[in-house]
Amino acid sequence: MAPSATAVPATAVPATGTLLRLATAGSVDDGKSTLVGRLLHDTKSVLSDQLAAVERVSRERGLTAADLALLTDGLRAEREQGITIDVAYRYFATARRSFVLADCPGHVQYTRNTVTGSSTADVVVLLVDARKGVLEQTRRHLAVTALLRVPHVVVAVNKIDLVDFSQEVFERVNAEVQQVARELGVEEATAIPVSALDGDNVAERSTRTSWYAGPTLLELLEEIPPSDDPAHEAFRMPVQLVIRPQGAARDEAHRDYRGYAGQVASGVVRLGDEVVVLPSGTRSTVTGIDLGERSLDEAFAPQSVTLRLADEVDISRGDVIAAAADAPVPTQDLEAVVCWLGDAPLRPGQRYLLKHGSRTVQTAVRTINGSLDLDDLHAVPSEALSLNDIGLVSLRLASPVPVEDYATSRRGGSFLLIDAHDGRTVAAGMVGATLPTAADAPTTPEGDEAWDI
Repeated sequence: MAPSATAVPATAVPATGTLLRLATAGSVDDGKSTLVGRLLHDTKSVLSDQLAAVERVSRERGLTAADLALLTDGLRAEREQGITIDVAYRYFATARRSFVLADCPGHVQYTRNTVTGSSTADVVVLLVDARKGVLEQTRRHLAVTALLRVPHVVVAVNKIDLVDFSQEVFERVNAEVQQVARELGVEEATAIPVSALDGDNVAERSTRTSWYAGPTLLELLEEIPPSDDPAHEAFRMPVQLVIRPQGAARDEAHRDYRGYAGQVASGVVRLGDEVVVLPSGTRSTVTGIDLGERSLDEAFAPQSVTLRLADEVDISRGDVIAAAADAPVPTQDLEAVVCWLGDAPLRPGQRYLLKHGSRTVQTAVRTINGSLDLDDLHAVPSEALSLNDIGLVSLRLASPVPVEDYATSRRGGSFLLIDAHDGRTVAAGMVGATLPTAADAPTTPEGDEAWDI
């Protein structure tokens, strides 16, 4: 382990360059938490007392060096079992860029947490044990990455020190990963040989992999271009609150005030823009944009603002204010890929709540059109989806929702399914997505009478 240095707390690190969101993925014991701890340590993003505590606990366990995984495994159960259970978010920065990192679990029963951590990521760092190569959970995480359309994938072939820094082993594992990535539709996956334990090719180049001429992991993360700016997409803003001053706040100046508050999900809105309210389809013009006590000429993602419109429009929480020129068409029928996160299986005929943006509607499962076989990576017939399955389903909604294809907008094309009885999230869905080679997968019709809700 490199000598320790007095560290600057992550919250005190000034924002530098662009922000990059990344998540770790991979199978059990591939070394994700150790890699994250190494990144934090080598970028001096760990408080001195935190590092001292990790070194003390490591000595108590009989280790000769600090177990950097303890920097991220914060839950007591995680420390006791030596595994990652929940998604741990960490913040660090270099002179060139700031990072938000989600350390996701590797165990199959916690795949739902990996979906959560990867859903907003610009980059997924997929760890593969050099000794084991691609495993089923590696395939599952790569499939989730592909379906979530994470813009960049970096493959860290870890524990290269345990195979004597063999170039042959690295190339064999990389070839296996690349084949799976191509079959799942991942456009590019850059592989790096690393040893998270010793720090080889993590932040510093390793002299023990002289055959590798590429960048270190940190160099690559600093160079990756940021994902598409949501401000470049069409304007969308889900309404979270209708603001009408009451009581003492309703003075003469604000007597007729009526605003629609929310976070701009994508695009830019300016004074005078024509907008449409969905799903009603009512059109109006933006006459005011308020940010706290200030009035703005324009607002862009991800600002939270209040819009005022020229007309008195019937708008409520869950409606979407969109650019009139290219607004999505509300629909009650969806076909989507879902990552099933519920303990009980998903079957045709079941009813849930669908949450899209700030809107929640009832929905019923019409058909299950196949699930992803992680061995041969194509869709197979399926009558139900079990925990951690990835499947293609058709849904019928109780009322129209202005969804978009996930390929067009990760924000407008994503949704959650919620169990109405206990409020648990049971699925993450992507509208218009398809499974690899799923075109010929048969459906499982159950009769139309069950879907009129």
